[in-house]
Order: sequence, then C-alpha cells, then structure tokens
Amino acid sequence: MAQLFYDGIHWPTYVLQRPKPGDQIEISRLGSRHWAIYVGDGYVVHLTAADGSTGSFFSISLPADTKKAVVKKEKLSYVAGISDWKVNNKKDRKYKARPVSKIISTANEYVGMEIDYNVATKNCEHFVAELRYGPSDSRQVEEPSFLNWIADQIGW
Repeated sequence: MAQLFYDGIHWPTYVLQRPKPGDQIEISRLGSRHWAIYVGDGYVVHLTAADGSTGSFFSISLPADTKKAVVKKEKLSYVAGISDWKVNNKKDRKYKARPVSKIISTANEYVGMEIDYNVATKNCEHFVAELRYGPSDSRQVEEPSFLNWIADQIGW
C-alpha cells in the first residue's frame, strides 16, 4: 500500500493542490477557517494567538476575544494537522496579486512580530489577503455560520 503521508502532509491532497509560493491556504476548522500564506518548501506563514494557544490542529481557531496575534512560520503539515486544506486564490478575480517575491519577503519580515488582531476587522484572512494583494479582505466574517460561531464564543 502506498504511503499517504509524507513529512506529515497528506500526500494526495498536496499533489492535487500543488501549492506554490504566494498561494493562500484555507484550512477548515470547526465553525470557521484558518488562513495562511504558502512560502515554499512545505512552510506557511500564519497568525497564532500571542499567548500561544493556537497554531496546530489541536486548536479550533484564534479565540474571539484575542487582541494580539503572533506571526509564525511553520510547516503546513503542523498547522493543518488532520484538518482539510486547499489553495484558495479566488480573490485573484477581484484583486491583482502582488509579485511572489514581494509576498514572500513581506511574509518573512512579519515572522516573530506581535500584531493587533480583531476577529471581525483584522483576522487571519485579512492578514493573508494583505500579504497577497495589498488590501485586506475577509468574506468569512460576513457568513452566517461564522457569525453564529462568534456569538457562541463570546456567550451571546
């Protein structure tokens, strides 16, 4: 039987998706999605809670009351874990992507930095969109399932 995992990545998904540097990676989480930017060699740059409470498949997402996030560069296999993921550059229809070299260099400059985080106005999808396109944009905050999840997180 063929090995389905290599370096922790589900190989059939990796082969089908074929992420390229600069691609946005959408990771399905329970009740929401986590976003990262693929920087090559199996690594992504993404946001985690400043207190270290997220960053792998063991967590659902950044908590709704998070005010600060840390930018990390980690293996896609670690960040996605057992969650489904896909390349999602659908916003290319709306925005012109920046040059890949600029996306990657900007992403790497952010690694290790602590930045402001707001689940509705400055989340991981905004961060990744800003790296790829310049303007930040997040459709997930407009979707009812996401809003219901937020309400549950803050006790509404």
